[in-house]
Amino acid sequence: MKIRGHYKANPLQSPPANDFQNRKEKHNMASNVIVAQSGGPSPVINNSLRGVIDACQADQTTFGKIYGGWHGIEGILKEELLDISAQDPEEIALLETTPAAGAIGTCRYKLKENQTRDFNRVVEVLKAHDIGYFFYIGGNDSMDTAHKISKIAREQGLDLIAVGVPKTIDNDVGDSEFKIIDHTPGYGSVARYWACCIQNANEENAGSCPSDPVLVIQMMGRKIGFITAAARLADPKRTMPLQIYMPESGLTLEQLADNVNDELKRSGRCIVALSEGFDAGDLGVVKDAFDHIAFGASKMTAQQMVINYLNTKGLAARGAAHGQVSGCDQRYTSVFISNVDSVEAYEVGKKSVEIATRDGNGWMATILREPGGKYRARYDKVSLEQVANSERAFPIKWLSKNRIDVTDDFIHYAHPLIGTKWVRIPLKKGIQRFARFQPIFAEKKCPAYVPEAYGK
Repeated sequence: MKIRGHYKANPLQSPPANDFQNRKEKHNMASNVIVAQSGGPSPVINNSLRGVIDACQADQTTFGKIYGGWHGIEGILKEELLDISAQDPEEIALLETTPAAGAIGTCRYKLKENQTRDFNRVVEVLKAHDIGYFFYIGGNDSMDTAHKISKIAREQGLDLIAVGVPKTIDNDVGDSEFKIIDHTPGYGSVARYWACCIQNANEENAGSCPSDPVLVIQMMGRKIGFITAAARLADPKRTMPLQIYMPESGLTLEQLADNVNDELKRSGRCIVALSEGFDAGDLGVVKDAFDHIAFGASKMTAQQMVINYLNTKGLAARGAAHGQVSGCDQRYTSVFISNVDSVEAYEVGKKSVEIATRDGNGWMATILREPGGKYRARYDKVSLEQVANSERAFPIKWLSKNRIDVTDDFIHYAHPLIGTKWVRIPLKKGIQRFARFQPIFAEKKCPAYVPEAYGK
């Protein structure tokens, strides 16, 4: 499988209103860099970070010191800037197969329009450390933060270029027509995780079905079904007694139970791939700073609600329904990294640096799919404003008529993203060898500061 990246102008795009061309000469002098990330991590997020670092280090006439915002925008507000330039090159290389966000941290802190002190503080810290480039890795909310930082640069005459780097396992960045971005780095690896896990679960269910005929597996996906839909990649020819329940299914618990019992009558067993966002009733939800449901912190899971309902109503087979809730492991397990996803995560990181030097402020690097039967990706740019104001929905045309499966068109879309090869994870004394940065931070130059939203 060949994955290639090249620039191709998009006639639908127009550059953001900034004075980049007039200020370009200033950036012939090396300026310092901050790269940071926010939101949930992914198995390949650090390879995007590596792409940014490698591209900046390759152009030392343009880029000076490289800092990591320690735990995203919160680290910038608190002036906690990890000195990446001082790190061992071996540790930077190990980012390729280091999952999750432990290297420089992530956050769920939202810069809201009325938080004037926070915005002023960001400007203060960026000026104090001679930051000319800001790269932010994340999903829709992170791109909103990057967009706000890019606006600060324009409005306050700050000589700063802000560029976004896409990341989200949910694949919900962009639009439902896939014109802004085809898919986000992170999704392919989580899709592979579930394709493999459903295969394994099918072996378990086939063996234990005389006493445990129904296996309910909860998967991530607060309000969009791309992750749950990936269960079908385990069985594209539909030989398993597999049912898929996404947030978009629109089915009730009663309908789910009827479907399961119908499958039990046919096959004697049933595997239920259940999105955490499936409407199973009141879960006693807890919400984060972005007003998103934090399912892992809520009082009940959709999986437990479904199991309780099935066992109370009764199964059309001997035994009981049981299940499992896969937590954060689906977004931090390195052994299931998709080789395609890994390459693409790295390339969008590198592309963001190219965009910063050639196109300036207010863009996000993006992945688009070349037309034709063979999967090929190309890398381009889209305005942060367009991304920040977008939200993708799962195409209803990819949902089967019975609403408990997905169509072959989804399989054709998603299957190339999970790759065809295993990524080699370095081992040392039998355990995984991950990147470990030394706690070397920039000297603080600004007064101590408590982020504005901490007291709210």
